[in-house]
Amino acid sequence: MLSHPKPYLDGPRLLADVGATNARFALEMAPGVFASIEVLRCDDYAGLVDVTRAYLRKVGVLRVSHAGIAIANPIGGDLVRMTNRDWTFSIDEVRQRLDLTTLLVVNDFTALAMALRHLNADQRMQVGGGEPQPNSVIGLLGPGTGLGVSALIPTEDRWVTLGSEGGHTSFAPNDEREMDVLRYCWREYPHVSGERLISGPGIELTYRALSERDGVPPLPRKAKDIVEAALTGSDPVCVETLDCFCGMLGTVASNLAVTLGALGGIYIGGGIVPRLGPRFLHSPFRARFEAKGRFSDYLSQVPTYVITAPYPAFHGVSAILADHLRGRATGDSSLLDKIRSAGPTLSKAEQRVSQLVLARPRTVLNDPIIEIARQAEVSQPTVIRFCRSLGFQGLSDFKLKLASGLTGTVPVRHSQVRHGDSAPDISAKVMENTASAILRLRDTINVAAIEEATTLLRRARRIEFYAIGNAAVVALDAQFKFFRFRVPCVAYSDTHMQIQSAELLGPGDVVVVISTSGRPADLLRSVDAAMAAGAEVIAITASKSPLARKATVSIGLDHVEDGQTFISMIARILQLVVIDVLAVGVALQRGAENPERAINEIAQHDDERPFEPESSRSRISHVTG
Repeated sequence: MLSHPKPYLDGPRLLADVGATNARFALEMAPGVFASIEVLRCDDYAGLVDVTRAYLRKVGVLRVSHAGIAIANPIGGDLVRMTNRDWTFSIDEVRQRLDLTTLLVVNDFTALAMALRHLNADQRMQVGGGEPQPNSVIGLLGPGTGLGVSALIPTEDRWVTLGSEGGHTSFAPNDEREMDVLRYCWREYPHVSGERLISGPGIELTYRALSERDGVPPLPRKAKDIVEAALTGSDPVCVETLDCFCGMLGTVASNLAVTLGALGGIYIGGGIVPRLGPRFLHSPFRARFEAKGRFSDYLSQVPTYVITAPYPAFHGVSAILADHLRGRATGDSSLLDKIRSAGPTLSKAEQRVSQLVLARPRTVLNDPIIEIARQAEVSQPTVIRFCRSLGFQGLSDFKLKLASGLTGTVPVRHSQVRHGDSAPDISAKVMENTASAILRLRDTINVAAIEEATTLLRRARRIEFYAIGNAAVVALDAQFKFFRFRVPCVAYSDTHMQIQSAELLGPGDVVVVISTSGRPADLLRSVDAAMAAGAEVIAITASKSPLARKATVSIGLDHVEDGQTFISMIARILQLVVIDVLAVGVALQRGAENPERAINEIAQHDDERPFEPESSRSRISHVTG
């Protein structure tokens, strides 16, 4: 006997998928059980609150406690301005006006990505062969008005979505027909992205290009008319246009699969492909997907699916809302409930802070302590006492957990250290800022420069590290790390020593120059001397600085700090991270010849006391600059 999901004890959950034209609603009675599905035209309503109230009246529900809404719009804070509709709203204000305990608003493509694992065989159509590998990355493409690209990535205890602008990668033609289309596009667009052609407007563009190629005057057709004519076979150019679209989509899908290692499969959603039905099964899509030369066998094992569920976003919104309410995020998603229940134990002044947080949690999230205290009509120390009464170290710690509860994610951002911050606030801000900067470096670092620098260091006959001021300690750290490779190396922070030593270098020698600004004249003269002697120069510095322009290889670090308020901390940490990356890279290159030696060298970086040559103590001077 099949067991039925148990209804939610706190009543049905409201789910919505709001686009520019229509707003789709449902009540989730139990996990995965959707009822009272309705589609309302957005033109008939003044805003999100009005259309939601109209739906609840229509289905005869007076109130729900929890709601999740997917919206075709970037979601970056409390205020949402829809790009394709003149609706602007505050998420927290909507929550209050609808009398909701919980309201999550997420991007519609994020919701679609989260839906993928919850689709059964009846809600998707497999195209071609392949079997999904468990706990593997899943890719997602959504051709519609544009080309949405995302992925679902397994982590230790959950699945997370990948925010991507992959639709804007450059279009790559795969045959002469696509070259003809690309040449046509180049007349108007200097850069042709995948989205330019693999979308509704792209179908129209391809149709005009192929019509011109065949000497046929194009009719003023919209994408839906072209697709309809192709499905009925009434127009040969439309048929070819649809085949061309499906082939180009196959190329993009295979690129996404090999880029992500998407062994869990590639899913196709959006407003175009699901409407093609069985015609897509016989299109060039799958053949093109597998046409990857040496990787054809790899891609033949990756399944591809078309999402056929009528309302797939509901599954994703449901999953996100359920995850949020289970408190699986790092922060406690029931924090607002905790604040409500703590009311009687708080002082009268702290209760005013509590009331402000409950009334406007997203506003509190973004306001500084002085503004929170002003709005609650309390002192700033009272705000801190309120946070500590709830078990938090300070305001920053409280805000971090509050943000996790409101959005389901832990934000990483820059927070300005201010005079008067408490010790817990300073700790939280410095750590937040450092983590944010490292993650930004991870996402923006020039990998090709890292590889080239690693190769130069691996082959170096001698390595010298030049730095002044705060960066001098980084140069010394680098000397300790690279000395283990049994390569002669030294660190200089005295500019006179740098120039004199640089003049004695020769071919096969490498100088690593570490500078936050990349502008000190003495460092630049040392670089000129080293390069004139035949040495290679690796610069770890600001990407557009004079030093970066002079160097053989430049690894750009563009973190900006307010040196007038506090010493430059994060830039130095980023420099140390880059040195570690280079050291591990050199060890692994050496490991191609002797893996055991590479493992030992990497381990020594962490486990052993660094070797400090006696001469280095006298060379490293504390020169500011």
